[in-house]
Formats: sequence, C-alpha cells, structure tokens
Amino acid sequence: MNILKPHVSLNVSNVDQSVAFYEKVFGVTATKRKPGYAKFDLTAPSLNLSMVETAPTGINASHFGIQVASSEDVAVAWTRFKQAGLKTRTEENTSCCYALQDKVWVEDPDGNEWEVFVVKADAQAMHDDEVEVKPACCVGLQPNDETKSKASGGCCG
Repeated sequence: MNILKPHVSLNVSNVDQSVAFYEKVFGVTATKRKPGYAKFDLTAPSLNLSMVETAPTGINASHFGIQVASSEDVAVAWTRFKQAGLKTRTEENTSCCYALQDKVWVEDPDGNEWEVFVVKADAQAMHDDEVEVKPACCVGLQPNDETKSKASGGCCG
C-alpha cells in the first residue's frame, strides 16, 4: 500500500464557517466546494481534509495535529494564525506523550483542536505534571488565548 497523505473527514455544523476558518489556517482556498461539503487537498502539509455539514452530535475528536521540523516552523504557524485573527494557545518545552515539544493550538468553529508541533527530544514523563496523569494521552486543552503552559494536559503530537 502506497499512502499518499493523511485524510481527515470532519462533521461540521456550518461548512461556510469551517471553510473560512481553514482557509485562514492553511493560507489557501478550498479545493472543492459543494452544498454541505468542502475539501482541502493540501501538499504542505500533505493532507486531504474534507468537511460534511451535519447537525452537531456533541462528540468531537480529541484533536488533530501537524508535525513540523523545527520550533521555528511552529513560530511561523503561530504568526500566520495571529495575522489571520485566530485565537491561539502555545506551549514551549512541554513534556507530552513522552516527548519534549513546542506547539501552537487553534480551535475551529466546531471545537476541533489542531496543534502544530515539533518533537524536540524524548521525555521521561507522559506530562510535565505527573501528579495528574490522564488515562488517555489525547486530551484537549482548556482554551485561553496565548498561554504558555508546561502542564496543560493535552498532548499526542
């Protein structure tokens, strides 16, 4: 099997709002638009992202992520998000899922969290705060604009 790129399909409550959000995140327009449907066929990052408009169920995925090569790449993503007017949350030198990471988070109109992250090294701890180790790694963070947290509970880059 020759896998070309990751694919993520999201159920969204308003495809127009979601397309506007993701056009800001990725800096490109949607590849395909149909009533209640949109697709981004991206090369950088390599991703096939589709959205189907449907009534909200109250169940969201934990989060999604894009791994980049360096902390500078995380900073570039943060700058692009801020210039696009998106609310961001950052983490620097955080231990998460047994890896030391820098990351920036954004949340789409339906509450799906996205992280752009770099793995800097292995880490000995699941989280910086080992007092409250969560049973599953991928647990979303609490939103607050521009915080830099070392023990926020979200992870899995």
